[in-house]
Amino acid sequence: MKNNVSLVICLVCLAALWPAQGSFAQEKKQDQAAYEYTVRAITIAVTVQDSKGRFVNNLVEKDFAVFENNKKKPLTYFMHDFGAPLSLTVLLDVSGSMALENKLAECKAALRNLVTRLLRPRDEVALLIFADGQVEVAAKHATDKTEFLRVLEKTEAYGQTALNDAVAVSPEFATRAKNEKRALLLLTDGLENDSQASPEQALEIARRVDVPIYTIGYKIPRSEQILKSHKRSASLTAAGIIETLDRFSQATGGKAYFLNEPADLASVVQEIKNEQTHQYILGYTSYQDTADIFRSIRVTTPNYKHKVRTRQGY
Repeated sequence: MKNNVSLVICLVCLAALWPAQGSFAQEKKQDQAAYEYTVRAITIAVTVQDSKGRFVNNLVEKDFAVFENNKKKPLTYFMHDFGAPLSLTVLLDVSGSMALENKLAECKAALRNLVTRLLRPRDEVALLIFADGQVEVAAKHATDKTEFLRVLEKTEAYGQTALNDAVAVSPEFATRAKNEKRALLLLTDGLENDSQASPEQALEIARRVDVPIYTIGYKIPRSEQILKSHKRSASLTAAGIIETLDRFSQATGGKAYFLNEPADLASVVQEIKNEQTHQYILGYTSYQDTADIFRSIRVTTPNYKHKVRTRQGY
């Protein structure tokens, strides 16, 4: 089910239903009142956890209620299959600051573990790397992990960090993956100093597609001295980095983690993989006035103790 496929329907046929009497001026006004609707098939990945953080896996289609702009939408698609293959797109920061404190080497070790031990043969993975204002497709989506590992091994840190630009363009690439269960995994220290796009612009673009972004902010610099030597804007702070990365994840239905130890890095990568396995995929049809810009999405279950997470809208 594709999220970006749209069909434009002109409702000019409504004019035929109005009374024949009336002046030409009235008819012209009525014609101008006709407007366009866009019909879209929307898919969303939904994670449900109980009050103790455990995944809830026994829900069926009738247990979900989906609201778009606070209007309930009937479901047209439902999938919850533990055995369904996954598509994971890794977006790895390889800018110069990632060479500090062994950050890149430790992220590479966690990714090797993910690919060789956690992903199944049917799961596919791709590698995107970014630095100096460029996002490179280092390894395309494939179930054969050989190319991913080969490129990962030789990747070195260099240049500036265009984090916002990378977040803006990567979700669209992730939608090209063949599996319905898919996600974007971003690993970065958050030191933004080379983007053309603002965080708001990146977020606006990223939430247009149905790909949750799981963010790992790894060894975010706390020292103002370190921040000063790498950042372009005086307003960039550790708290600001955390807020920006968290917004990327929350808006798209993913989750953000902020870590400082290699052991934590390995466990969180496994947690993200497990969550993707437990996701529900829901679909519905949206009839939109083309004048509308942002559509909010909310998903509920009958159990008020459930913590339901999905994209905030599109």
